[in-house]
Parts: sequence; structure tokens; C-alpha cells
Amino acid sequence: MKFRLLYSRRGKAKGFTLVELMITMVIFTFLVVGITFAHLFGLRMFQITETKLNATAGARKVFNKISDEIRTSHGVYVGNIDNNSFTGLLQGEKQQGTALMITPGTNSNFIVYFVNPSDKTFRRTENGTNTVILAESVTNSAVFAAQAFDGSVLTNNENSRVIHLTLEFYQPKYFLRAADYYKLETSVTRRSLE
Repeated sequence: MKFRLLYSRRGKAKGFTLVELMITMVIFTFLVVGITFAHLFGLRMFQITETKLNATAGARKVFNKISDEIRTSHGVYVGNIDNNSFTGLLQGEKQQGTALMITPGTNSNFIVYFVNPSDKTFRRTENGTNTVILAESVTNSAVFAAQAFDGSVLTNNENSRVIHLTLEFYQPKYFLRAADYYKLETSVTRRSLE
């Protein structure tokens, strides 16, 4: 293998000087560092976005399930949970509480959605068994409210009431993840009214 040096018209060999090589290396280093930081920034944004999208998707599934169960129910009652037992609110009391009982039909089956204050979880149970945690880090206590069409909280069990659900979450700051706060609200009424 033969190597040939290129010569300029004066007869000197062409090539880079040490200063030119050093400048080229510095520019190349800046370029690599910039691309690396841009890639890390993109990964960080993906992580933040993925967390928010997962939280939104999970909340959407839970809200859709609650909405469907309320719409097709035979009866809906706002109340509170005491010692794992649902206590409905009486006529004349402000219809706002930590639990919602849904009776899907005329039989004795029931579904209860409630906030457990001891561990700040939002749960669902069927007939008092099979309790499932739907959400964690719930910060508000009055989750359910029976409202009139104009949004005012009722004091009776009016047949055409609207059930309003508000969930507020707080996720504390973890390593490489910022603290975040979510508030989700929906309003649903039954389709079949007596």
C-alpha cells in the first residue's frame, strides 16, 4: 500500500496544523455534548408525558365505568363510609359525602365507590366484598355530591339529581420526577328515572 502526500505549488505537504486539529476537536466535542443533552432532555420529556398520559388513561377508564354504572342503575345514593359500612345521607342533609352506593337492579346487589381516609385511596366494592383500589393519593374528602341541574348541592333525594364526582390527587416529588397535582371532575345522571 502506498501513501502519497499532496503537495502544494510551493512543494510543502498539505495537512492540518495542530491548532486547526484542536479547534476541530473542540467543535466536535461541543456537537456530541449538545446532541447528548438534547437526547436526555427528550427522554425526560417523554417520561413526564408518559406519566401524565397513563394517569389520564387510568382516570378515564375509572370515570367511564362509574358513569356507565350510574346511567344504567336502578338507584344512586350519596353517603359516607363508617367502619366499612355505607351510611346514606338523610332528607334535609346536604347531599355530599365520601361514598356513593349504586344499586344496579331491583335485587339486593350493590356497588359502593368510596375514599378510604386511612390510606387516601379511592376504592370500589361489590356487595361488601372484592374491594379494588382504583386510585391512590386522593386529597379531597367530599368526593360525591348530588346536584340540581344548575350545580347547586341538593338537600333531598330528588329523582332527577345529577351525581357530581370530584377527585383530587397529589403525587409527591420523587427522584428525577417533579411533584404533580391532578383534579378530575365529572357529572352523571341516571337514564331511567322512576
